[in-house]
Amino acid sequence: MEKETGTKPKFATKTSAKAESALQELFLDGIMDIYWAENHLVKNLPKMIEAASSAKLKKAIVDHLEQTKTHVNRLERVFELLGEKVLAKKCDAMEGLAKEGEGIVQGTEAGTATRDVGIILASQKIEHYEIATYGGLTQLDKTLGHDDVAELLYQTLSEEKDADQLLTEVAENEVNYKAAEEA
Repeated sequence: MEKETGTKPKFATKTSAKAESALQELFLDGIMDIYWAENHLVKNLPKMIEAASSAKLKKAIVDHLEQTKTHVNRLERVFELLGEKVLAKKCDAMEGLAKEGEGIVQGTEAGTATRDVGIILASQKIEHYEIATYGGLTQLDKTLGHDDVAELLYQTLSEEKDADQLLTEVAENEVNYKAAEEA
């Protein structure tokens, strides 16, 4: 028989009340993280709009900025439905992805399609992060039984996937070809 050490188990079992509490805590942490991330994007997307030269790319980012503001409002609704205070927790991943995008802008020539390609690449990395986050949170929330919240998260997940697809279309149908022709 093993000696009791007085330490808590690293992971609670599936059937324990602690597991649900820990899962709920993990879920809330994820909501606070993506809330910070979405707010960070609201501040940073205007820089990408200004740096882009393709009219289609600018429009895609402008539209996504408005959608991102909706995502922030939707997350505030999630906090409300959960009976939680609206709190943001710094998202290191989004901060890093945004810095990477800024680096691409600084490292490319203004007004070039090459810069636009870089903006698309950086933007798609952000979209994929958001898709992974909203996908995971939607599934986790279904497990926790908050169907109304899961529906809101799924709606945002769908919009993030659409934004990613639009960026792909702008790249494939315009920007990548122009960049390939630049010296």
